[in-house]
Amino acid sequence: MSTADLGLPVDVPSTALFTDRYELTMLQAALRSGAAHRRSVFETFTRRLPEGRRYGVVAGTGRVLDAVENFRFDGAVLDFLARESVVDDPTLEWLAGYRFTGDIWGYPEGEVYFPGSPVLRVEGSFAEAVVLETVILSILNHDSAIAAAASRMAVAAGDRPLMDMGARRTHELAAVAASRAAYIGGFRSSSNLAAGFRYGLPTIGTSAHAFTLVHDTERDAFTAQVESLGRGTTLLVDTYDVATAVRTAVEVAGPELGSVRIDSGDLLLLAHRVRQQLDDLGARQTKIVVTSDLDEYAIASLASAPVDAYGVGTALVTGSGNPTCSMVYKLVARAASDAPDAPLVPVAKKAVGGKTSVGGRKWAARRLDEEGVAEAEVIGTGEIPPELRDRLLQVPLVHKGEITGREPLAAARDRHVQSRALLPLSATQLSQGDPVLPVETR
Repeated sequence: MSTADLGLPVDVPSTALFTDRYELTMLQAALRSGAAHRRSVFETFTRRLPEGRRYGVVAGTGRVLDAVENFRFDGAVLDFLARESVVDDPTLEWLAGYRFTGDIWGYPEGEVYFPGSPVLRVEGSFAEAVVLETVILSILNHDSAIAAAASRMAVAAGDRPLMDMGARRTHELAAVAASRAAYIGGFRSSSNLAAGFRYGLPTIGTSAHAFTLVHDTERDAFTAQVESLGRGTTLLVDTYDVATAVRTAVEVAGPELGSVRIDSGDLLLLAHRVRQQLDDLGARQTKIVVTSDLDEYAIASLASAPVDAYGVGTALVTGSGNPTCSMVYKLVARAASDAPDAPLVPVAKKAVGGKTSVGGRKWAARRLDEEGVAEAEVIGTGEIPPELRDRLLQVPLVHKGEITGREPLAAARDRHVQSRALLPLSATQLSQGDPVLPVETR
């Protein structure tokens, strides 16, 4: 896979420098002490969901697998590390041959999660696992935040399609990742052509206000667009007077006009007025698309309006106020010695201030009640109870360094719909509340 497929600048040959310096300085010291080669288990989890959220959504797993596969220290990267005196020569020599050879398990992409859920588990030597911390967290924290916001918006929208229009509201590479995550969360299309190219997402887009303004009249603009794109196009009707624009749009395109877009004003009131006007003009099949700084609350407020689709920008790509999931990557177990068959010993940070973690390699399962509705997230380090063995959440993603967990993006999207459907109905409430499932530890 090329760097372009990862959404990287063409002059970045690998993902190896998507890391923090202290990971490499830890590596150097661990190589010197001998601890670098100890078998270790790292887990990614969050201690809490964003305020008021009922569930989280795992997204970015596919991008993590790509990043792990492309985590290589080539000549240019090694020269940089040497020039900046980041690590010593023995460490540079070790990095030159780096390739992850361990195992990775995790919640499949699109699955929901809760506080403490071990959404990703990385097993290998301390050296090869510790350097992956930042790249894994940067992907999962960003993509899962976007997917969770998208999921809430999809719930609010119901059967009405959602379109990602956030590319101009975030970093250019983040915009591509956001489009992918939004698709997993329930969006149907994106305005971002790079996302369409890299991930096969359906793309949408017609014109902005500048197109209308550059023409002498609104009629001239509509005529040019219809002649170029056909009667099924979407005409933007709020550059000047909405009612006049709608009338002109139907006169130019006829009742076959595909859609009109409203991007400002009182959307609830305008949607009703425009629907009535379109019907009176005989354009009963013409759809109404609304944009203008929408979030899940604004979308929910338009549930009774005659709106056919929503375009969402800023709120989507910023996680609707929660741009990160606050996931962490913690060492939870290590071998008792350097011996290949040494048993694993649970380890965990013990500190004041709520930043403690639970040691031991964990399994996770979701228990259902008699009606098939999820009632608890069960996490344990010991033997798995027989009644939960068919409800385990973690799946193999990497085995001995080989990627095993790749899947079509549509599979993650479908999985999220199915996973969310098993949650209690209160999961879909937009009001403030606690996580919809309790987390039990065994």
